[in-house]
Amino acid sequence: MFKKSDLQKIKQQGNIVLKSKLLSGLSVTERYELLQLCHRRKYKEGEYIFFQNDPGTGMYFIEEGTVELSVSNSLNDGESDIFTQNVQAPREIGTMSIGYEIRRMASAKCLTDCVLLGFFKPDFETLKKRHPETAVKFLEAISKRVMKQLELSVRKLAEATDTKTAFSIQFESLYELEKESE
Repeated sequence: MFKKSDLQKIKQQGNIVLKSKLLSGLSVTERYELLQLCHRRKYKEGEYIFFQNDPGTGMYFIEEGTVELSVSNSLNDGESDIFTQNVQAPREIGTMSIGYEIRRMASAKCLTDCVLLGFFKPDFETLKKRHPETAVKFLEAISKRVMKQLELSVRKLAEATDTKTAFSIQFESLYELEKESE
């Protein structure tokens, strides 16, 4: 028989399964397949999950609590400019680290006690072996989100500067990436 804590865990995971916008293109069964590979971790208020510029090793579904994402930008005078964004359950953070070899763009700190479901690169490899169709759909969902972020970023950059500058930065970045991969 189920214990009360088991029912609470199923309810919380169900909240992620049913409300996650990232997972909305997956069937309920596919969502549960993915979540079964996740690692439940508890964090205390004030504890860091990861730091800006760390290697991206996986992503997290926020099951309970609020996480603050912060980006520190060093200024010429030695000071730092910090931008923060709060993210609450049932959302996810660090999604780009699953399909892409990139460093963390922000630090993630718990503003409250949090319960997170970690999904790491080895878990994705397991998903690919066990349920390849689910893995493809999941990676497509991440890619779609990343492409939408890129599109919105280029538009905002064009508004802040001009279209020529925005697109020249985009294409120069692509050229630099191609040179690095040679």
